[in-house]
Amino acid sequence: MKIIRYSDHKGSIHYGAEQPDGSARRITGDIYGRHTVTAEKADVAQLLAPIAPTQILCIGLNYGRHAAETGAKRPERPILFVKGINTLQHPGGPIEIPTHLASTEVDYECELAVVIGRPCKNVPRARALDHVLGYTCCNDVSARDHQIRLGGGQWCRGKFFDTFAPLGPC
Repeated sequence: MKIIRYSDHKGSIHYGAEQPDGSARRITGDIYGRHTVTAEKADVAQLLAPIAPTQILCIGLNYGRHAAETGAKRPERPILFVKGINTLQHPGGPIEIPTHLASTEVDYECELAVVIGRPCKNVPRARALDHVLGYTCCNDVSARDHQIRLGGGQWCRGKFFDTFAPLGPC
C-alpha cells in the first residue's frame, strides 16, 4: 500500500492510501498500528511528507561509487550523521539555499529512507525488518562547503539547513 500524508481544505492533517488511478482513500486509526482504509475519498489540499519524523538518522558514504566520485575513502564502519526535523520538506516544496551562512556548493543525493514503524532497541539483525513500516524517497541535500571545508569535520553543519530533507511523496 502506498501511504500519503496530506492536509485537507480545512487544514486538518490525515493519512491516505493512494489508489492506482492517483486518487486516495482516507485512512483512520494509527498508521503505525491498527488502521483502516476507508471508502472516503481523501480531500487532498496539499501533499505533505509521508511521515512527520521524530528524528532523521543517516548513514554516509554507504554507496561505493559516490565515495569514489567525491574522492573519499570508503569507511570500514558506517558513518552516522543526523538531520534535524527542521530539514524536512514536503514533496515539490522548494529547497531554501542558505543566505545567512551562504553556500555556493549546494548538492543533493537521492536516498532510500527506511521508516521505522515501532520502537526498537538492540534488535537482532534477523528481526530488524519486523520494525520497518515502509520505505520512501529522501533527497539528502548538503551544503558541501559547510560540510567539508567550513564544518570542522562535522557533516551535520552542511546537512542541517531548513528544507534540506525533502521526503516522499508516499
